[in-house]
Amino acid sequence: MQIFRVGRLRQGVSLVAVAAMLGGCVTTQEQRIGAADPSDQCRPYVVALDSTGNFFAEDIVKGAFIGAVGGAVLGGLLGGGARGAAIGAATGAIAGAATGYWVALNQQSRDQAVLATRVQNDLSRENAEIDRSQQAFNALMDCRFAQAKQVRTDVAEGRSTLEQGRARMAQIKGWADRDIALAQQINSKIASRGDEFVVAAENLQPGTKSQIDAQKAAAPATRRAVATRQAPVRLRPDPAAPEIASLAPRDTVTITGGQDGFALVETPSGMRGYAPADTLRVGSSRVTTASTASGSGSDVTTLAATNVAKRDNFSQSVAVAQSASSSGFELTS
Repeated sequence: MQIFRVGRLRQGVSLVAVAAMLGGCVTTQEQRIGAADPSDQCRPYVVALDSTGNFFAEDIVKGAFIGAVGGAVLGGLLGGGARGAAIGAATGAIAGAATGYWVALNQQSRDQAVLATRVQNDLSRENAEIDRSQQAFNALMDCRFAQAKQVRTDVAEGRSTLEQGRARMAQIKGWADRDIALAQQINSKIASRGDEFVVAAENLQPGTKSQIDAQKAAAPATRRAVATRQAPVRLRPDPAAPEIASLAPRDTVTITGGQDGFALVETPSGMRGYAPADTLRVGSSRVTTASTASGSGSDVTTLAATNVAKRDNFSQSVAVAQSASSSGFELTS
């Protein structure tokens, strides 16, 4: 029995070491966002966005690690020895990506009221952190497009030559592409954690997932629309957001979503952005959009649905920025 316990202890230590190694795979800040460049006025916004990713990166391996621990123990008991433990760990790690959070909560308490309070608190914090990432990304993209606008102005007014302007614009585009890649990494981590919250919410309040799925299904279908007048296409649904394109009267676009008076449109060239909904018509009808949900409820189902909406919005903003970067940092003669 003593030998068995020592073996189990060693196995536990090795699993902890694996978890530490997984955590150690996280890159340094300089590897993620590059060294500081005095010529980049947007650097503080890059650092701010990167710092928001730390929250999501800290816990992203916990679900897989919890699943791996559970799977290793189960595999060791059922499959016999190291081989069974290895198989169990592999299986558990896969399942743990979505269920590890819920398993961890149940190991701490079986009281449903305690579990519900814990999930509510965790979801509230998660939603607040997504808001922080969204705000940081918005500020960073605003800064990048302001840099590009300044380059165009400098060339137009003779403060820079065309060659200098193109070189500077290429530099800004390189920074922007790296920024968007960073945001995509954060978005991926947010999505993985979101899956764990949905599992927890469904276990606490059965029907949560069906309600979320129904909410998504109720979104307006993709449709074709025609611009009734010249209108700006902006980076996000905000009249103060950078203008990344424009629509001419009778231009045809595809509407794929929208909110707060702006329709998310896609032009025939593939450019995506937000146009004022009142400048578009589908047939004889003016386009309308829903308002952003307040998400003021504190129950698990409401918080989980709000989390899905915030995740979708962040993912969409990253996708729109990526689309805009293809032509938003060009300097023509």
